[in-house]
Amino acid sequence: MIIIPARVASSRFPNKVLVDINGYPMVIATALRVKEIDDVIIATDSDRVIKEAKKHNFEAIMTSDSHKSGTDRVNEVANILKLKDSEIVINVQADEPFIEPEVVQSLYKRVKLALDRDEDVLMCSCYKKIDSILANDPHHVKVVIDKNSYALYFSRSKIPYEAKLQNEYLGHLGIYGFSKKSLNKFCLLKSSPLEEMEKLEQLRALYHGEKIAMIEVKSSSFGIDTVEDLKRAIQTL
Repeated sequence: MIIIPARVASSRFPNKVLVDINGYPMVIATALRVKEIDDVIIATDSDRVIKEAKKHNFEAIMTSDSHKSGTDRVNEVANILKLKDSEIVINVQADEPFIEPEVVQSLYKRVKLALDRDEDVLMCSCYKKIDSILANDPHHVKVVIDKNSYALYFSRSKIPYEAKLQNEYLGHLGIYGFSKKSLNKFCLLKSSPLEEMEKLEQLRALYHGEKIAMIEVKSSSFGIDTVEDLKRAIQTL
């Protein structure tokens, strides 16, 4: 199941999930990109999003307005729906209206592999290679990984340190894969200081010693975090 968290009260870009993307509210544009992969549910705190979802034939469920992260909102919906522990849940952020379906499908397969292997990972996610210029942008999250492709750290800063020969970085894509059981485990963890400082929910898992399995994908998509991102998106349409 794909669950899209859609919070209206974004601090950096209020109401961004409802701004127009090629004739659709952003959250609907995102849902349309992934609807052929699995069932799609929109998790929101807004009546306006509920109305837009209904208008475009997507199911939406009202959630608490006090969640600290999108994944916490996703977990509330997963619990409302009483999903089985083994159900694969993909969290696709509402501000990813250009995400390629094959990227989400690759993440789905990685979660399934982890379940089949009984692998000790809490969650799975994706990265793509980016250049040094894009790595300087704090709105584009970077990740460093170990030799087994598990995440070591995520940051809005450029990581690792820029050495003379370093011209390629790993940019994180804001989608996450869980089993329902691991999703619930993540949301039972206490919020961490690193999560609060970087404003990155995935650091909650690393702070508590949990593993995040990463896969490399090919993608030209980017999340819409700011008005400038939206302007860039419009120019590419």
